[in-house]
Amino acid sequence: MGRLRAGVLVAVAATVGATAVGVPAGAAVGGAKPARGGEIVWGLEAETTGGWCLPQSQLAVSGIIVANAIYDTLTTLNRAGEYVPFLAKAVTPNATYDQWTIELREGVRFHDGTPLDASVVKFNLDTYRGLNPRVPARLLNFVFANVADVRVAGPLSVVVTTKTPWPAFPALLHVGGRIGMLAPAQLQDSATCATNLIGTGPFEKESWRPNEEFVAVRNPDYWQSDLPRADRIRFRPVPDSAARLTQFEGGDLDVMHTTSLDSIVSLRKEAKAGKAKLYESKRGGEVSYVMLNAAKAPFDDPIARQALAYGRDVAEVNQIRNRGIPLLANGPFGPGAVGHVADNGFPERNVKKARALVAQYETKTGKPFAFEYLSTTDPEAIAIAQLVKEQAAEVGIDVSIRTVDQATLINEALAGTYQAMGFRNHPQTDPDAQYVFWRSGSPINFGRINDPEVDRLLDAGRVEIDPDKRAGIYEDLNKRFAEGLWNLWSWYTVWAVAAKPEIMDVLGAPLPDGGGKPAFLGGYVAVAGEWRRR
Repeated sequence: MGRLRAGVLVAVAATVGATAVGVPAGAAVGGAKPARGGEIVWGLEAETTGGWCLPQSQLAVSGIIVANAIYDTLTTLNRAGEYVPFLAKAVTPNATYDQWTIELREGVRFHDGTPLDASVVKFNLDTYRGLNPRVPARLLNFVFANVADVRVAGPLSVVVTTKTPWPAFPALLHVGGRIGMLAPAQLQDSATCATNLIGTGPFEKESWRPNEEFVAVRNPDYWQSDLPRADRIRFRPVPDSAARLTQFEGGDLDVMHTTSLDSIVSLRKEAKAGKAKLYESKRGGEVSYVMLNAAKAPFDDPIARQALAYGRDVAEVNQIRNRGIPLLANGPFGPGAVGHVADNGFPERNVKKARALVAQYETKTGKPFAFEYLSTTDPEAIAIAQLVKEQAAEVGIDVSIRTVDQATLINEALAGTYQAMGFRNHPQTDPDAQYVFWRSGSPINFGRINDPEVDRLLDAGRVEIDPDKRAGIYEDLNKRFAEGLWNLWSWYTVWAVAAKPEIMDVLGAPLPDGGGKPAFLGGYVAVAGEWRRR
């Protein structure tokens, strides 16, 4: 990787861009220039029921889109896969990558007028570290557990010392858009932190009616003077993918995102007919998989994990439910990402072997092989769950299906009360960003993975500076996952964002200081640049 530069902080292998049908990303039709005004109605796949007190929030893609409309992060990810400065003017390491100096931009203010300075950034980082007694960090304190000290070095300068060399530190200032800067007034009141949203972002919260609508209005004093372009954005959660598509086609939504392949095929037709613009993200996104709870029977036993792995026919599920469009996954790191291995030893379907393993498990435990599969309430997710059940039955495994909304599913993953669930995670950014999901002892190690070799490889990858050695470490981690079968990988998720023809710059405006274009990653887009052509 070499010495990281202040302008381009961390580069990852996967390009997080898009393919477009209809008008290319960011193009102005007929030479039209960006105009301010009007409102945009955005269709999200889920509600964020717990609100947006970021040190405590449990944010999936929909929650991150709203969060990034309200809060800015110190760094951000561009479409070339580079972490670049955003609220920070520069983030610079020392020679050993265990001390980082964050230089802030001048003149940035929160929605309540409070200036963003070094003391406020320290307060935010210390809160994420779990050092704010008023707003305890629920999950992200583990993300920052490798931070030894945060000190103010000047009015707009913060120095972060880490316990080990940490070349990926700039990526951890972003964490998929979850590490926004909150005003001190928000971080001083736990009772209102989730609903009293005060950021430096392009929009301010106007109102929120859970499960109905979150309304954000333009921040007139935004530090990027040409943004935002819309006066108002209405974020509407529509968990049913088919209903979201119907609302978009009927004109109730101006923009929507989806992972539904049925919806994407329909939207391709809309785009070809000139009724929509469609942007598809096929690389750099998340992995869809069956997540197993390794701390709970039956999947605390490797025989059970092997039996289910050999009993699956992922290609069949992908063809029936996804029209064969997504690329099948054999591990957490997709093609082009650091750590990808084309043949890592992940099992292919073998019904005879699966049945023998089921019999072995039942003889060992004296119990029938049965488990509960947790799914979201989206009809397409339920259809996939039904195929999981049918395939398991073919090898002698009894599966019951239970459905919950997305927020409840995440809560059950956190609590570890499930046995197996359909899940989607691990966008193809810097692999160190996955440390918290797989390291034993982490509160967001949803699968309860407890493997000393996985821990060793995660620790080694975190401190390694040489890019080739680092890639080798994560390739070994990929192979270890195929051995342990902690997760049963399915496919690399295809996300799409569709917009009405009059909605411009759907994937965001150029980043400041020549930072490139914002990433289109896993259904997330930056909404500040969107505007309605009149």
